[in-house]
Amino acid sequence: MIHPTFLCATQDYTTLERHVSAPLLRRVFSLDTLPDAAKLTVACPALYGLFINGHEITKGALAPYISNPDDLIYTDTYNLLPYLREGKNALGLILGNGMLNNPGGAVWKFEQSPCRTSPCVAVELTLTNGEHTTVLSSDEGFRTHPSPITFDDFRLGEFYDARLELTGWSEPDFDDSDWQKAIATKSPRGELVPCSAQPIGVIEERKPVRITPHGDGFLYDFGINSAGVCRLSVKGEAGQIIELHHGEILKDGHFCNDNLRFYYDYSTYYDQYNQVARLTCSGGEDIFVPRFTYFGFRYVLVEGITKEQATDSLLTYLVMSSDLPTIGGFASSDERVNALFRATVNSDRSNFYYFPTDCPHREKNGWTGDASMSADHMTLLYEVDDSYEEWLRNIRKAQHDTGALPGIIPTFGWGFHWGNGPAWDSVLFSLPYELYRLRGNTRVIRDNAHAMLRYLSYIMTRRSENGTVAVGLGDWVPVGKKSSAYDVPLAFTDSVMVMDMARKAAEMFSAVDLSHEAAYAEGIFADMRQTVRRELVDTEAALVQGNCQSGQAIGLYYGVFEPEEETRAFAHLLSFLREKNNNFDCGFLGLHCLFHVLTRFGETELAYHLITKPDYPSYGHWIDLGFTSIPEQFMPDDCLKISFNHHFLGDVSRWFMEAVAGLRVVDHHTVEIAPHPVAALSYAEAWHDLPSGRVAVRWERLGDQIKLTYTCPADVTCRVQSERSFL
Repeated sequence: MIHPTFLCATQDYTTLERHVSAPLLRRVFSLDTLPDAAKLTVACPALYGLFINGHEITKGALAPYISNPDDLIYTDTYNLLPYLREGKNALGLILGNGMLNNPGGAVWKFEQSPCRTSPCVAVELTLTNGEHTTVLSSDEGFRTHPSPITFDDFRLGEFYDARLELTGWSEPDFDDSDWQKAIATKSPRGELVPCSAQPIGVIEERKPVRITPHGDGFLYDFGINSAGVCRLSVKGEAGQIIELHHGEILKDGHFCNDNLRFYYDYSTYYDQYNQVARLTCSGGEDIFVPRFTYFGFRYVLVEGITKEQATDSLLTYLVMSSDLPTIGGFASSDERVNALFRATVNSDRSNFYYFPTDCPHREKNGWTGDASMSADHMTLLYEVDDSYEEWLRNIRKAQHDTGALPGIIPTFGWGFHWGNGPAWDSVLFSLPYELYRLRGNTRVIRDNAHAMLRYLSYIMTRRSENGTVAVGLGDWVPVGKKSSAYDVPLAFTDSVMVMDMARKAAEMFSAVDLSHEAAYAEGIFADMRQTVRRELVDTEAALVQGNCQSGQAIGLYYGVFEPEEETRAFAHLLSFLREKNNNFDCGFLGLHCLFHVLTRFGETELAYHLITKPDYPSYGHWIDLGFTSIPEQFMPDDCLKISFNHHFLGDVSRWFMEAVAGLRVVDHHTVEIAPHPVAALSYAEAWHDLPSGRVAVRWERLGDQIKLTYTCPADVTCRVQSERSFL
């Protein structure tokens, strides 16, 4: 598709005050004989569903992608040959608003997008018979009609009026004489690119575990706080309105989704647009599955149904995520630990919709800092390669001419003046680095090398007079405090993250023979490390300014201290933990480092205690409270103002694999086996699929001895490191 014609149904677009139905488009074409090949390409800056001769063949939910259409317009290609027939054929599409028209823009100003318009699409069907090729493109042959989807917004919800259904609308013989001609429209300015990210699909179907009367409705509990939509199956009265309100938590036993409303300026619309799906019944058997939205939830408050309709067959939870193959795992003898590991996996999955999002409900934003801190464990657990590379394309497009990066991607400009900074911007380095380290992927380095160099050049212009950097967000969401009330100085975390980015860049550039670039990055690393040590560390005492857990853990994890200083630095860390009665009080940057540092210095039992202990603050406490996902922050139990499904505190899954089970993947051809058989466990095991095959390790107690078994591919160097002997 070089210069495709984009079609729409109307120039009007949905606002919160005035809804415009999602449009249907169809085109009939005839074939004297079946072709040898039939390739259809769909370009859509919004969202679409694709039908051919009555069959839906859309690749997955929310196709083609979630992007800024002024940066990138995504295309999908389909083989239509299995669906074609001689004679008349019908191609059908339904269009959703997506990011093109995002009325629920809130503080991120999506509704003020310069490309905002009604949904549109371009298609190109290439039919090949021998050496003869026929091309059918978007043209005046397409006709359009409003669909039963009367409102859709990527974040807020979807309304469906089953009385408006047009049975057989995508069949060849459907009578479309009262449909209107589609309108040729100007497309957004984005580059046309094929989508290589894994599609979004249903990974599990769940029935409710409990149904209870609740006010004027019924409360459905699905037993897990995840992400997706419900399939609503009902026979109702014509005009009966059924509303599904989705939420994560109960407050005093009552449905509550107040924690999801924090960013709405339009409180008038709160109840109508806070994770709501609405069905208006046709009077017959209706099945409603929201198409252009999704929700984060465990509970659904169903309003507008009778007691007789409130059955377990009314709703089915379609748990959704990007189709990421699992390539790593962990298990142990402690079911609480296993439940914690499953909760991290659940949060990873329910926050991966083409790219890592911060939460699946109130924001659904591609927060860069969240993704950067999760890159280590996500690349260990899932085949994220294609999805990471596709999102990196969006990250490069979002990069400012100066080299600066926004805090959320996609964005229409929000996130450059707040919400970013080195800890967040590090996503441009951590994603390629992990794909290189664990997969040996050098293409991703070459694709992003220029952007990384631009960023390093930019961030050098943001140094203060003393050479440090303090321009962004720091040790976000510290335990029990306001999100920004961190103890470790911002200049320390920002400067250390610049140091780490430069170190990773130097290693990556060397791997692809960019020697001058590698030397440049190595110089920044050395200079920033020297600056950090001079300005922010008492090197004689081996103490980071701020005198806190995060500062010491971050300094030890990222190599700020000299080897002869590390023992003193670690002693300070232990002292800070003791001052808190062996409780951690870090933010998410410190927590990313703390447990790994404790293990490195021989305190795996302490790390295990901090993670699994039953009282606040700990991950184990969350499990004891019945949480099935990882909350946004460690806060007292009565705090219900946070998200209960974030992934950026999920790095404990990596710690369980590396420290407890003992599987440490150094790189794609080197593995260290270093188990730490903590006293509370009788066995632990972990596995990971390297490009050359699976590596696995298991230890188990046999009386007073430990039996260790492990497997490695033949071409992988496997080193066993331990202070104790194993059977």
